[in-house]
Amino acid sequence: MPTPKHKASTPTRSPNPAQSPPRPLEAPSHKKNPSKSTKLLKRFRSVFRSFPVINPPCKMPGPAHTGRTHDGHMHGGRQMSGTLFGHRKSRVNLAIQEHPRCLPMLVLELSLQTGKLLQDMGLGLVRIALESEKSPSEKIKLVDEPIWSMYCNGKKVGYAVKREPTEDDLKVMQLLHAVSMGAGVLPVEGGAAVAEGEMTYMRAHFERVVGSRDSETYYMMNPDGNSGPELSIFFVRV
Repeated sequence: MPTPKHKASTPTRSPNPAQSPPRPLEAPSHKKNPSKSTKLLKRFRSVFRSFPVINPPCKMPGPAHTGRTHDGHMHGGRQMSGTLFGHRKSRVNLAIQEHPRCLPMLVLELSLQTGKLLQDMGLGLVRIALESEKSPSEKIKLVDEPIWSMYCNGKKVGYAVKREPTEDDLKVMQLLHAVSMGAGVLPVEGGAAVAEGEMTYMRAHFERVVGSRDSETYYMMNPDGNSGPELSIFFVRV
Protein backbone atom coordinates (compact mmCIF):
# COMPACT_ATOMS: atom_id res chain seq x y z
CA MET A 1 0.00 0.00 0.00
CA PRO A 2 1.41 3.45 -0.85
CA THR A 3 2.49 5.45 2.13
CA PRO A 4 2.26 9.23 2.63
CA LYS A 5 5.33 11.24 1.84
CA HIS A 6 6.60 13.42 4.66
CA LYS A 7 9.48 15.50 5.86
CA ALA A 8 10.80 15.25 9.39
CA SER A 9 10.62 18.19 11.75
CA THR A 10 14.07 17.35 13.12
CA PRO A 11 17.30 15.99 11.57
CA THR A 12 16.05 12.49 12.51
CA ARG A 13 13.39 11.34 10.08
CA SER A 14 9.92 10.64 11.40
CA PRO A 15 8.84 6.98 11.52
CA ASN A 16 7.46 5.51 8.30
CA PRO A 17 3.76 4.60 8.73
CA ALA A 18 4.38 1.31 6.92
CA GLN A 19 7.05 0.35 9.46
CA SER A 20 5.16 1.66 12.48
CA PRO A 21 1.92 -0.27 13.24
CA PRO A 22 -1.04 2.09 13.75
CA ARG A 23 -2.07 2.67 17.33
CA PRO A 24 -5.46 3.89 18.51
CA LEU A 25 -5.61 7.66 18.54
CA GLU A 26 -5.45 9.13 22.02
CA ALA A 27 -8.15 11.30 23.53
CA PRO A 28 -7.36 15.02 23.97
CA SER A 29 -6.33 16.14 27.44
CA HIS A 30 -9.72 17.76 27.94
CA LYS A 31 -13.11 16.33 26.98
CA LYS A 32 -15.43 18.73 25.23
CA ASN A 33 -19.06 19.10 26.22
CA PRO A 34 -21.51 17.68 23.65
CA SER A 35 -23.01 20.28 21.34
CA LYS A 36 -26.66 21.17 21.86
CA SER A 37 -27.13 21.90 18.16
CA THR A 38 -25.85 18.64 16.64
CA LYS A 39 -29.04 17.93 14.67
CA LEU A 40 -29.15 21.49 13.33
CA LEU A 41 -25.50 21.30 12.25
CA LYS A 42 -26.02 18.01 10.41
CA ARG A 43 -28.94 19.57 8.56
CA PHE A 44 -26.93 22.69 7.73
CA ARG A 45 -23.92 20.66 6.56
CA SER A 46 -26.03 18.74 4.05
CA VAL A 47 -27.16 22.06 2.54
CA PHE A 48 -23.71 23.67 2.85
CA ARG A 49 -22.02 20.91 0.85
CA SER A 50 -24.41 21.50 -2.05
CA PHE A 51 -23.31 25.14 -2.40
CA PRO A 52 -20.79 25.96 -5.14
CA VAL A 53 -17.40 27.34 -4.12
CA ILE A 54 -17.54 31.05 -5.00
CA ASN A 55 -15.15 33.92 -4.50
CA PRO A 56 -17.08 37.22 -4.36
CA PRO A 57 -14.85 40.28 -3.95
CA CYS A 58 -15.00 41.66 -0.43
CA LYS A 59 -12.67 43.59 1.82
CA MET A 60 -11.45 41.94 4.99
CA PRO A 61 -13.17 43.42 8.06
CA GLY A 62 -10.86 45.28 10.41
CA PRO A 63 -11.04 42.89 13.41
CA ALA A 64 -9.79 39.99 11.30
CA HIS A 65 -6.50 41.82 10.69
CA THR A 66 -5.84 42.92 14.21
CA GLY A 67 -3.16 41.27 16.34
CA ARG A 68 0.59 41.16 16.38
CA THR A 69 2.72 40.73 13.28
CA HIS A 70 3.65 37.20 12.29
CA ASP A 71 7.42 37.14 11.75
CA GLY A 72 7.89 33.38 11.79
CA HIS A 73 9.01 33.36 15.44
CA MET A 74 6.05 33.40 17.77
CA HIS A 75 6.42 33.33 21.53
CA GLY A 76 4.13 32.51 24.41
CA GLY A 77 1.66 30.33 22.51
CA ARG A 78 0.91 26.65 22.70
CA GLN A 79 2.20 24.32 19.98
CA MET A 80 -0.45 22.21 18.23
CA SER A 81 -0.55 19.92 15.21
CA GLY A 82 -2.59 21.14 12.24
CA THR A 83 -3.54 19.18 9.12
CA LEU A 84 -5.13 20.45 5.91
CA PHE A 85 -6.49 17.55 3.86
CA GLY A 86 -9.03 16.66 1.20
CA HIS A 87 -9.51 15.62 -2.41
CA ARG A 88 -8.06 18.20 -4.79
CA LYS A 89 -11.44 19.08 -6.32
CA SER A 90 -13.37 18.99 -3.04
CA ARG A 91 -13.54 21.27 -0.03
CA VAL A 92 -10.50 21.30 2.21
CA ASN A 93 -10.72 20.17 5.84
CA LEU A 94 -8.72 21.51 8.77
CA ALA A 95 -8.00 19.27 11.76
CA ILE A 96 -6.33 20.59 14.91
CA GLN A 97 -4.77 18.08 17.32
CA GLU A 98 -2.77 18.42 20.51
CA HIS A 99 -0.23 16.08 18.86
CA PRO A 100 -0.26 13.78 15.77
CA ARG A 101 -1.32 10.69 17.74
CA CYS A 102 -4.29 12.42 19.36
CA LEU A 103 -7.94 12.56 18.34
CA PRO A 104 -8.79 15.93 16.71
CA MET A 105 -10.02 18.58 19.09
CA LEU A 106 -11.37 20.63 16.16
CA VAL A 107 -12.41 19.73 12.61
CA LEU A 108 -13.58 22.41 10.19
CA GLU A 109 -14.86 22.05 6.64
CA LEU A 110 -13.62 25.13 4.78
CA SER A 111 -15.21 26.80 1.78
CA LEU A 112 -12.18 26.38 -0.50
CA GLN A 113 -11.08 23.65 -2.85
CA THR A 114 -8.08 21.73 -1.54
CA GLY A 115 -6.09 22.16 -4.74
CA LYS A 116 -6.71 25.92 -4.82
CA LEU A 117 -5.60 26.44 -1.23
CA LEU A 118 -2.42 24.40 -1.68
CA GLN A 119 -1.70 26.33 -4.88
CA ASP A 120 -2.11 29.66 -3.05
CA MET A 121 0.17 28.48 -0.26
CA GLY A 122 2.83 27.65 -2.83
CA LEU A 123 2.85 31.33 -3.80
CA GLY A 124 3.59 32.57 -0.27
CA LEU A 125 1.46 34.10 2.47
CA VAL A 126 -2.11 32.89 3.10
CA ARG A 127 -4.29 34.46 5.78
CA ILE A 128 -7.59 32.84 6.65
CA ALA A 129 -10.00 34.75 8.86
CA LEU A 130 -13.00 33.02 10.41
CA GLU A 131 -15.66 35.30 11.87
CA SER A 132 -18.59 34.35 14.04
CA GLU A 133 -21.34 36.57 15.33
CA LYS A 134 -21.22 37.28 19.05
CA SER A 135 -24.37 36.38 20.97
CA PRO A 136 -24.67 37.83 24.50
CA SER A 137 -27.28 35.22 25.42
CA GLU A 138 -24.98 32.23 24.76
CA LYS A 139 -21.81 31.28 26.57
CA ILE A 140 -19.83 29.05 24.26
CA LYS A 141 -16.11 28.57 23.72
CA LEU A 142 -14.73 30.33 20.67
CA VAL A 143 -13.69 27.18 18.79
CA ASP A 144 -17.04 25.56 19.58
CA GLU A 145 -18.92 28.03 17.38
CA PRO A 146 -20.72 25.98 14.72
CA ILE A 147 -20.61 28.29 11.68
CA TRP A 148 -18.08 30.88 10.51
CA SER A 149 -17.92 33.48 7.77
CA MET A 150 -14.67 32.79 5.96
CA TYR A 151 -12.19 35.20 4.34
CA CYS A 152 -9.00 34.25 2.51
CA ASN A 153 -6.44 36.99 1.89
CA GLY A 154 -9.13 39.63 2.28
CA LYS A 155 -11.78 38.04 0.05
CA LYS A 156 -14.94 36.44 1.36
CA VAL A 157 -15.07 32.84 0.13
CA GLY A 158 -18.17 31.51 1.88
CA TYR A 159 -18.50 29.69 5.18
CA ALA A 160 -16.64 27.24 7.38
CA VAL A 161 -18.58 24.64 9.35
CA LYS A 162 -17.45 22.82 12.44
CA ARG A 163 -18.25 19.12 12.58
CA GLU A 164 -17.50 16.01 14.55
CA PRO A 165 -14.68 13.87 13.06
CA THR A 166 -16.03 11.36 10.55
CA GLU A 167 -14.73 7.84 10.00
CA ASP A 168 -12.84 9.11 6.93
CA ASP A 169 -11.27 11.92 8.98
CA LEU A 170 -10.05 9.44 11.58
CA LYS A 171 -8.61 7.20 8.85
CA VAL A 172 -6.53 10.14 7.62
CA MET A 173 -5.36 10.96 11.15
CA GLN A 174 -4.48 7.29 11.67
CA LEU A 175 -2.48 7.11 8.44
CA LEU A 176 -0.56 10.22 9.49
CA HIS A 177 -0.08 9.25 13.15
CA ALA A 178 3.71 8.99 12.68
CA VAL A 179 4.05 12.14 10.51
CA SER A 180 5.02 15.33 12.34
CA MET A 181 5.40 17.69 9.37
CA GLY A 182 5.14 17.36 5.60
CA ALA A 183 2.87 17.18 2.57
CA GLY A 184 1.93 14.49 0.11
CA VAL A 185 -0.75 12.22 -1.33
CA LEU A 186 -2.69 9.56 0.57
CA PRO A 187 -4.13 6.33 -0.85
CA VAL A 188 -7.87 6.30 -1.46
CA GLU A 189 -10.37 3.52 -2.07
CA GLY A 190 -12.88 3.25 -4.90
CA GLY A 191 -13.36 5.85 -7.62
CA ALA A 192 -13.05 8.94 -5.42
CA ALA A 193 -9.60 9.75 -6.80
CA VAL A 194 -11.00 9.82 -10.33
CA ALA A 195 -14.07 11.93 -9.54
CA GLU A 196 -12.64 14.32 -6.95
CA GLY A 197 -8.89 14.10 -7.48
CA GLU A 198 -6.14 12.75 -5.27
CA MET A 199 -6.40 12.86 -1.49
CA THR A 200 -3.71 15.36 -0.53
CA TYR A 201 -2.55 16.61 2.86
CA MET A 202 -0.28 19.14 4.47
CA ARG A 203 0.67 18.81 8.14
CA ALA A 204 2.63 21.29 10.23
CA HIS A 205 3.14 22.57 13.75
CA PHE A 206 0.95 25.54 14.59
CA GLU A 207 1.35 27.96 17.46
CA ARG A 208 -1.94 28.82 19.10
CA VAL A 209 -2.05 32.36 20.47
CA VAL A 210 -5.11 33.35 22.50
CA GLY A 211 -5.88 37.06 22.42
CA SER A 212 -9.14 36.97 24.41
CA ARG A 213 -12.22 34.79 24.84
CA ASP A 214 -13.34 36.16 21.45
CA SER A 215 -10.11 35.88 19.45
CA GLU A 216 -7.31 33.41 18.89
CA THR A 217 -4.88 32.69 16.07
CA TYR A 218 -3.03 29.66 14.75
CA TYR A 219 0.34 30.43 13.12
CA MET A 220 2.01 27.77 11.00
CA MET A 221 5.62 27.23 12.09
CA ASN A 222 8.32 26.47 9.52
CA PRO A 223 10.98 24.04 10.79
CA ASP A 224 14.13 25.64 12.17
CA GLY A 225 13.02 29.06 10.96
CA ASN A 226 13.39 28.07 7.28
CA SER A 227 11.64 30.18 4.69
CA GLY A 228 8.53 28.63 3.18
CA PRO A 229 4.79 29.13 2.79
CA GLU A 230 3.16 31.07 5.61
CA LEU A 231 -0.33 30.33 6.87
CA SER A 232 -2.21 32.17 9.60
CA ILE A 233 -5.73 31.23 10.71
CA PHE A 234 -7.65 33.84 12.72
CA PHE A 235 -10.74 33.03 14.81
CA VAL A 236 -12.71 36.08 15.92
CA ARG A 237 -16.18 36.79 17.31
CA VAL A 238 -17.60 40.18 16.35
